Amino acid sequence: MNHPPSSFLETLRARLPLVTVISQRVRLTRRGREYTGLCPFHSEKTPSFTVSEEKGFFYCFGCGAHGDVISFVMQADGLSFSDAVKQLSQAAGLSSRSTFYETHNNRIKIHHSCLLDVMEMATRFYERQLQLPNGRSGLEYLHKRGLNDEIIAAFRLGFAPPGNAGSTTLKREGINENLLIEGGLLIPPNKGGSPYDTFRDRVIFPITDIRGRVIAFGGRTLGTAQPKYINSVATPLFRKGEVLYGLAQARDPVREKGTVIVTEGYMDVIALAGAGFSHAVAQLGTALTAGQLAALWRLAPEPILCFDGDTAGRLARARTAQRILSLLKPGLSVRLALLPEEKDPDTLIRTEGASAMAGVLSRATPLFEEVWQTLLKDHPLDTPEQLAALEQAINSLTSKIVNLTVRQYYYRLLHERRRALLRRMARGLGQYKKHVTLSGSEPQMKAMANRVFTAFLLTHPQVLMCHIEQVAELLAGNTALAHLIEIAATVLAERPDIDGASLVSILKRDCHESAIKWLERDLDSALQRQGQDPEGDYQRMLLALHDQALTREIELMQTMLTTDPSPEIWQRLQLLQQERYQLHVERKEFAHYEEVKYN
Repeated sequence: MNHPPSSFLETLRARLPLVTVISQRVRLTRRGREYTGLCPFHSEKTPSFTVSEEKGFFYCFGCGAHGDVISFVMQADGLSFSDAVKQLSQAAGLSSRSTFYETHNNRIKIHHSCLLDVMEMATRFYERQLQLPNGRSGLEYLHKRGLNDEIIAAFRLGFAPPGNAGSTTLKREGINENLLIEGGLLIPPNKGGSPYDTFRDRVIFPITDIRGRVIAFGGRTLGTAQPKYINSVATPLFRKGEVLYGLAQARDPVREKGTVIVTEGYMDVIALAGAGFSHAVAQLGTALTAGQLAALWRLAPEPILCFDGDTAGRLARARTAQRILSLLKPGLSVRLALLPEEKDPDTLIRTEGASAMAGVLSRATPLFEEVWQTLLKDHPLDTPEQLAALEQAINSLTSKIVNLTVRQYYYRLLHERRRALLRRMARGLGQYKKHVTLSGSEPQMKAMANRVFTAFLLTHPQVLMCHIEQVAELLAGNTALAHLIEIAATVLAERPDIDGASLVSILKRDCHESAIKWLERDLDSALQRQGQDPEGDYQRMLLALHDQALTREIELMQTMLTTDPSPEIWQRLQLLQQERYQLHVERKEFAHYEEVKYN
């Protein structure tokens, strides 16, 4: 796409100061040279949105939204670059002759405007037909589906009569036949003859852009004609993979709710809106495209993708999860909701009510969890070969994630899940351990490592709360330390913003257990060694603890082999050695990642 010359953009920015434009939507408070306010792009109670007039730049420390005056209008109104510049140039009172658009794209603009007029005329025709005797069957169908007249009007639903009534009426009003073909309302025959209406004897669903302008139509047959649903063909106004149905109606509710529901069809969106879920849109087609996902992320950081409960819906859910991986970015993901078997949002609401739909949405699964469950489903874990296949699948899957930071976390956390599975599988060999006595130094080394680890967590409360479940599992074998962590978690539940020094002070004052005295020296050392990257320190300590545990168990298996050379112990030893090798690879990769990150 061509862009306006930079001199024009500089004039535009000078005419419209950033603070002036933003303050029309956000209540700003001056703080020194900058202004602050509540971010318009996500829900928050404490201002994290900063505007610098001097730099001509805004930034939100909460959601990461940033840019200049043009970027702000693009994100605030969901506009393209061209439309945002056009809107700002009009607000700035720039002469139409000075704009890039009327000097370079005037013909295209006029042509698009004509097509938009034609689509609006067609929409009004279809709306009228729905209320006439010709459209009675369509109106009855919509009423039977539970739609009232208010929701029908809100989505501008209509009816296309049989035959060529639509094109005949529009031609009579002066619309050129070629324009009707270009707008997707008429289909030219393959071999001679006359064009015929695209939509005949169908309920009509107008498809709009984000500004609410009709750019295409969907139609549902009331008879046996196939396919049941059809969309407009691609036109200068409409590209199916770039549009979301219902976006204009959902835009404001999405901002209020802080999330957006993505469904598979028109009726799902309309039924959800009628039941109070007005923050819903639908993809147009069988697959969510990168363009549609980008549009969703401009509205909410974690859209909820809602799939039908039939076989096709379950397959679509798995395929979509895999496809989205390559597009992930820090802070931007999806959640996946699956409806009951053979249900879609429309039928679920009609048969079980809005509360059932709310329950489905509340149980939406994070993408990471969906990926893990799919891996387990596809890879049985009965043999060493199958375990190796799972490891290979994780490596292959994470390699598809383009963003380095997201890829590192998926790689690390998926392998942590795999190692946890191996540990559970190994518990069946526990009976062998009672025949072997560990050397005196090994329990001491383990106790010291756990003590240092616990001290680190207590002096970094935010890290502790982020990983509380994992920490509880790791320290489950040490009752004193586990109980101390539990007490700390209780304090943090009441005071989530407390710092490490304050938490340690409370524990020393109120906790009378010997564990806190046992840790006192380690706690003091940890407070003195506060690093710049506590999350990275946590991950490094976690990898080190896993390495120590694996080393101890490998030595145990090797000792056991000398007295009991059974196939089970030999197999377990091979698995442990393979796991330790993989862990060493991970530690090297993590060290390299940290080096790249900070250099």
